Amino acid sequence: MDWAAESPVGRQSVSYDQAVRESRKEHAPATSAVEMAEAMGVALSSEAEYRALQALVECDRKSSSWLNTPAEMRKLGGALFGDKRFGRVFLYYNGAQSYCSGRGFRAELRV
Repeated sequence: MDWAAESPVGRQSVSYDQAVRESRKEHAPATSAVEMAEAMGVALSSEAEYRALQALVECDRKSSSWLNTPAEMRKLGGALFGDKRFGRVFLYYNGAQSYCSGRGFRAELRV
């Protein structure tokens, strides 16, 4: 599992997936969290995995991370992300087309 204190800078400023990235008419990011994870051979962390990670080590206190989003939520245009603020873990949703400079993704390698 990805234990970095913050989403690494090289994995920030990405949209959730390729479909969203390609649909942006202006200011499209160079890649997406799903595309990057696939290229690295890893999977985006789930909500449960993210909460488990946060129980072991504090991370994403300045950044936020895209998380594996259930298919039914993606079909409706949403995507999940999480962070830790004020000593609490927060899980949020955005329209998947959203992205911000401080949002990367959490991933894990399954063997």
